[in-house]
Amino acid sequence: MIGCGSIGRRHLHNLGTLGVTNIIAFDTQAERRADVADSLGIETVDDLTAAWKSGPDVCLITAPTSLHTKLAGAAAEHGCHLFIEKPLSHSWENVEGLLGIATQQGLVTLVGCNLRFHPGLRAVKNLVAENAVGRVIAARVEVGQYLPDWHPWEDYRRSYSARRELGGGVILDAIHEIDYIRWLLGEVADVVCCAGKLSRLEIDTEDTAAILLRFQNGAIGEVHLDYVQRAYSRSCRIIGEEGTIEWDYTAGAVRHYSAHRKRWDVFTNPEGWEANQMYVDEMAHFLRCLDGAETPEASVFDAAKVLEIALAAKASAAGRRWIEFGSSSWQPSAMS
Repeated sequence: MIGCGSIGRRHLHNLGTLGVTNIIAFDTQAERRADVADSLGIETVDDLTAAWKSGPDVCLITAPTSLHTKLAGAAAEHGCHLFIEKPLSHSWENVEGLLGIATQQGLVTLVGCNLRFHPGLRAVKNLVAENAVGRVIAARVEVGQYLPDWHPWEDYRRSYSARRELGGGVILDAIHEIDYIRWLLGEVADVVCCAGKLSRLEIDTEDTAAILLRFQNGAIGEVHLDYVQRAYSRSCRIIGEEGTIEWDYTAGAVRHYSAHRKRWDVFTNPEGWEANQMYVDEMAHFLRCLDGAETPEASVFDAAKVLEIALAAKASAAGRRWIEFGSSSWQPSAMS
């Protein structure tokens, strides 16, 4: 495990719950290493060279976004299967090299898109797959939360979210929404975006983004992301020719309106369900992928496509233009 911040600690705890105990952890901050050693009983090293000498089979990358592909590439060169926290990277630099070595070595890879394991979104996915609302015409997804409330125990101004050089900004931070709208509707044809730092937050990244996507199947997607809303909000709406699907994270419910039955059906989260269960299910899935029992839900190849959409959105906002994927005028490497 490279990176012992909040998400790294969560994964370490969950791996222990799943019976995985042979773990070595590394972090550049001594206090974080001491914390996981004391609270979780995890062996730590203060030098990555020592970790590689132990001959690990798997590497989990939970460091800041700007370090993901560099660290993952080093792990891949040591023959490690990979779990990488979202987003795959903050730029296109090193991405194609990572995809190449993952292919060459036949590595199992999973990028941490825990919302794919949320029971509500999985219900939405099943309804779309079952053609419950007919042909999908449009989708609207959004997430917003006041950035200082994310980790109230630390100064938000020092977090990677607030710092461009670490890969912060709401478009990359909230890439879950870009990932799951593609998961639901398919490949994206083109994108346009308005984004910027609109609030008085002391950050050097965009805090608000409105992204418009046109999918290859003709559907239109709207994605709203912000660091500003004082009450956490996360939801999506799928509009089809034969009905509507709505998901509200905070309400813990999915609503499906059928034009044929002229009524709403409601599906709620399982009784007693807690948010950490997404992460447990995600890690359990990764372990089954390592055993060859399942295919990764979101490999580095999927994540690269999602990253390209995010980078295109950033380029669109900067250049005030539509970006069409596959055109000669767009190269994700231009955003490296």
